[in-house]
Amino acid sequence: MSANNPPYGQDPDRTTAYNWNQGQQPENQPTAQYPGQPYPPQQPYGQQSAQGQGAYGHQGAYGQQQPPYNPQYGQPQPPQGPQQPYGGQQAQGGWQQQQGWQQQPAQQGWQQQPQQQYQQGGWQQEQQGWQQGGWQQQGPEGFGPAEPAKKGRKSWIIAVAAAVAVVLLGGGAVWAVGALGGGGAQPSDVLPANSIAYARFDLDPAANQKVALFQIARKFSATKDAFSGEDPRKALFDLLNEDGSAKADFAKDVDPWLGSRIGVAAVPSGKDEPDIAVAVQVTDQEAAKAGIAKLMEDDKYGIAFRDDYALITESQDLATKYAEAEGSLTDNAEFSEDMGAVGEQGVLSFWASMSGIIDLAKKEIPADQVASIEAIKNARFAGALRFDSAYVELAGVVRGAKGMAPDGDLPKANIGTLPDTTAGAISISGLDQMVTKQWAEIEKQATAAGNAQVSQMLQQFKTRFGLNLPADLATVLGQNFTVAVDSEGLNTDQIKGGVRVTTDAAKAQAIVDKVLNAFAQNGQPAPQIAKVAGDGVFTVATTDDYAKKLATEGTLGESETFQTAIPNADDANFAIFVDLDKIENLYLQSMQGDDKANAEVLRAVGVSGSQTDTEANFSMRLLFN
Repeated sequence: MSANNPPYGQDPDRTTAYNWNQGQQPENQPTAQYPGQPYPPQQPYGQQSAQGQGAYGHQGAYGQQQPPYNPQYGQPQPPQGPQQPYGGQQAQGGWQQQQGWQQQPAQQGWQQQPQQQYQQGGWQQEQQGWQQGGWQQQGPEGFGPAEPAKKGRKSWIIAVAAAVAVVLLGGGAVWAVGALGGGGAQPSDVLPANSIAYARFDLDPAANQKVALFQIARKFSATKDAFSGEDPRKALFDLLNEDGSAKADFAKDVDPWLGSRIGVAAVPSGKDEPDIAVAVQVTDQEAAKAGIAKLMEDDKYGIAFRDDYALITESQDLATKYAEAEGSLTDNAEFSEDMGAVGEQGVLSFWASMSGIIDLAKKEIPADQVASIEAIKNARFAGALRFDSAYVELAGVVRGAKGMAPDGDLPKANIGTLPDTTAGAISISGLDQMVTKQWAEIEKQATAAGNAQVSQMLQQFKTRFGLNLPADLATVLGQNFTVAVDSEGLNTDQIKGGVRVTTDAAKAQAIVDKVLNAFAQNGQPAPQIAKVAGDGVFTVATTDDYAKKLATEGTLGESETFQTAIPNADDANFAIFVDLDKIENLYLQSMQGDDKANAEVLRAVGVSGSQTDTEANFSMRLLFN
């Protein structure tokens, strides 16, 4: 997370900002403003524009429905200019295009016949196109003819993918392709400036997010053929009303006024519990009043309006107070800086201030834990769930804490220097510092009531193996501790795995030898391991050849899969990497049908992050083939 990221809200389309290894965005490609003016200009849901119909209806803004384009996805980029987009001519409220795009079959993207017309505010095609809220397709991989949905139980990852697609896409390609907005006010623009926690759910994120999510959903059998609906807001309403208890009807009571963004904030109340404020984007205030009243039924609540949002609280006085307040959460400098550090806000984002939360919970904090909380009392954390065509990512930052790396900057994980045949690895820096710093507390907990076994185990380490704790343990864990498993040999009885430690190699080998000798002296078989003591690096492995291979600097970091999964590898202090393509033979053979096809889509998993004494960031990515 670069310190040079612009403040929250100034960079509308952050794909290249967080996708560090995939280059820069094309110079002439327009971005979807976040927040700000969307591209293309778009009317609120269900409203008529001057030359066409609203987004979610069937026609795009200015009487046209515009297919997405992005050179990164192999799609043609239309000529720039406000008067003649796509090279068309304006006629009868729509765009008449004399010459359409022509793609070669080998390319991924949009394949269309030359004679296409934008007529009557929509897009009419002779051979293919969008029809009645669905999407009829022709073309190569990813956009070929839709296959019938196959039956079969879903694994948990497929169930998650299906749920995300249903809620965010609403089953509608019209939303994913036609509503490329993402602009306008955010919930943080109307919620109180002194909020201590905030969460935002956005059904109208930046264009890159919609296109990426659409492409990902098309990869799975559970979601690829589910594009028949048109409105993700209704999908969300139906999801929340699965039991059918709501008396409100979506079409009559919700659709006429509901926007696409919802925000929730916890606000200090001066009591043991915070006040809760909900900001719902609306397009018609009077209709919203009536619809919300029907949704709330007999529940007590207050409602007031600010900008394009309805503020809903537990009392009318509170709602009016928040609506009339000066400033907003967006004006909170810490909030804006933290969200700016996160980057692209995606479809879900969140933020919290630990100081405010601790103030609320201070009566419940045990006296013996007050000191440990001191280090995080001024911390704040922020994060976002976002999409790229190649992966889904949960990213976040922690700022304002202290004592996270008390002995200075932590060493780098250097996981990219593992062998290129690595199937999976975990690398953590600073374990020596953590053990040394926390040892007194570890012994204290070990001697506490109920922990006799832990206390006995620590004593055996000292007496049986002759270890000097915590110094010897800190030496073995080292400045960086990396565990790796190689893809070669996974199908044999001799798995190649090992540990590489950045430490005093001579001391580490002496400690390991001491432990192995203790086994022999007690008549117990010692573990058979291979050891390599290098310059500042100590390596142990299951085989001699893998120990030598692991001790040598490898080229895993040159892999495109690794670079995408671990985007900040050069700066990471901790990392987890699993190349699913290299181990899929271990589990695919026991799968069949849709389960097997969906599992083959999964490519790799990456978790990484870095930290200083006061800040930390993390990225969790699931990659797709």
